[in-house]
Amino acid sequence: MSVWDDIVGQDVAIAMLRRAAAQPEDASVMTHAWLITGPAGSGRSTLALAFAKALESGDDDESDRHARLIEAGTHPDVQVLSTAGVLITIADVRDLVARAQLSPSMGRFRVQIIEDADRMTETTSNVLLKALEEPPAGTVWVLCCPSDADVLPTIRSRVRTVRLVTPDPHEVAKLLQRKWGVAAPTALECAQIAQCHVGMARRLATDGRARERRRTSLGVFLTVDTLAAAMAGARTLLEIATADAEAGTAEQAEAERAALLRQLGLRESDPVPPGYRAQLHAIEKDQRRQAKRAVNDGVDRVLTDAFSMFRDVLLRQLGVDTAPINVDLIPQIGQQAAAGDPLRTLRVLDAIGAAREQLARNVSPQLVLEALLAGLL
Repeated sequence: MSVWDDIVGQDVAIAMLRRAAAQPEDASVMTHAWLITGPAGSGRSTLALAFAKALESGDDDESDRHARLIEAGTHPDVQVLSTAGVLITIADVRDLVARAQLSPSMGRFRVQIIEDADRMTETTSNVLLKALEEPPAGTVWVLCCPSDADVLPTIRSRVRTVRLVTPDPHEVAKLLQRKWGVAAPTALECAQIAQCHVGMARRLATDGRARERRRTSLGVFLTVDTLAAAMAGARTLLEIATADAEAGTAEQAEAERAALLRQLGLRESDPVPPGYRAQLHAIEKDQRRQAKRAVNDGVDRVLTDAFSMFRDVLLRQLGVDTAPINVDLIPQIGQQAAAGDPLRTLRVLDAIGAAREQLARNVSPQLVLEALLAGLL
């Protein structure tokens, strides 16, 4: 099994990183800092971890061990910085920069991965910039963000960019079938309605409740006709986003707690000694922050789904012969298209886009949803 097997539709990017991992001494193919960009769900973080596995493994007889440790988040030479909040803190980056000065203790490199590098402020980015300007031998930085425009120009000039594309829905469907045993028709439908976002496609394909929550949330946008309905709809959408967030983070939280207990030499049923409680409280605090961010991400996903639905409505109204994204809502899309006109649908799309921008600026999700639905009346 290859470390690249879980990455779909990114042959060019895989070829570039595979060659770099195989020829780390060749400066024409390998560098100390990389920037992986691509749309949400394209596999930025998954590719970064696969690259770390390839860098650490090489031709080592213990390559499987390196891969298992990286997958579990316990490899001593691979650090992954992801934020539970809106922004990556300067303290976290300083800590990562300090760790980057250490020599590899087990693998061939020290690999420092920063997920959502676009969540760094300019001050925080400048802390990282100093590390990129004077890289220690044996350290490789891998930054991930949606676009190279999301990081400072000074950082862009010191990294090699790997651009990911939106994978084909059939490729995502094949991954769902192979890895999670999803039936072919369900896999393809979920890949399409998730707009090829691999993580979302997996959740929809393996959790019928997630599919039902999605249909309910889109139904809200189609049935709002009074101010009272708009306020009630906003509450419903927030409840759906919260339920989705809880479903998405519960499994991760349980895995993180189990991993910490294993590191401490404890079983799930064992009482936690007083000396270890601070570590357990710290991870629980991080999980609460992650849950809050997950709600924001869930609301953004609701808005993304709504945008795709009204995009399908607009194409129907304009008579464009293009396959819809929401193949599970074709009757509703037809009814909405017949009941409205293209100009109103364009205003709805603009309003949803503006709502997403407000959410990104950390405006209250409930206020964002209330204002959006009230504005659609």
